[in-house]
Amino acid sequence: MIRLHNVGKEYPRTGVALNHVTFQMKKGEFVFVTGPSGAGKSTVLRLIYMDEKPTHGEVRVSGLTSRTASRHEIAMLRRKLGIVFQDFRLLDDRTAEANVAFALEVTGTPRAAIPPKVNRALAQVGLASKATRYPKELSGGEQQRVAIARALVNDPFVVLADEPTGNLDERATRGIFQLLRDINATGTAVLMATHDLDLVRSTNARTLEMNHGRVVYDSSESVESVLELEE
Repeated sequence: MIRLHNVGKEYPRTGVALNHVTFQMKKGEFVFVTGPSGAGKSTVLRLIYMDEKPTHGEVRVSGLTSRTASRHEIAMLRRKLGIVFQDFRLLDDRTAEANVAFALEVTGTPRAAIPPKVNRALAQVGLASKATRYPKELSGGEQQRVAIARALVNDPFVVLADEPTGNLDERATRGIFQLLRDINATGTAVLMATHDLDLVRSTNARTLEMNHGRVVYDSSESVESVLELEE
């Protein structure tokens, strides 16, 4: 489903962001990507949704390869991905339901099909009763739930969550994490970048630890195996 092979990423000003990153993610998996700030977690996610392409190596997502993917193919791929950011990225002048609907409008979903899809997504994240609220009328945890509903409304095969609890208090963090676990239990894969080790320790989900742009530990393998794959 998702495969990175010998992936490197360099930037002109900041230098090497990723170095020989290799791992695979299977359908329906829940995977944490952990590590300190600057370890390369967000870069990995950006390469998976092909906002950027690797300097070397290959990223394959649902059969699409970074080596040959066109803009049109990447746009089609993103319709099958759910992407959640730390800072919510909601439109302040639109209600919760309008924010979720926007994800369908931009993909050309027939107008009559939008309301039931939006209602289902908001119900899934526990916000059906707050559909007409604006972001400023919602708590941080509720705003992130709207963002997750927006990510789910197109029925993605994977949710990519980049520090989704980074701006939340402990209670909201637990709620968002449980929501992602519930989503995963329905068969949707989840790849979650986080520096919150308490969350990681609270479950036996697979964990990829990154440091200085490298995968230094994969809980599904020995460290030796990871390093051998990179060489």
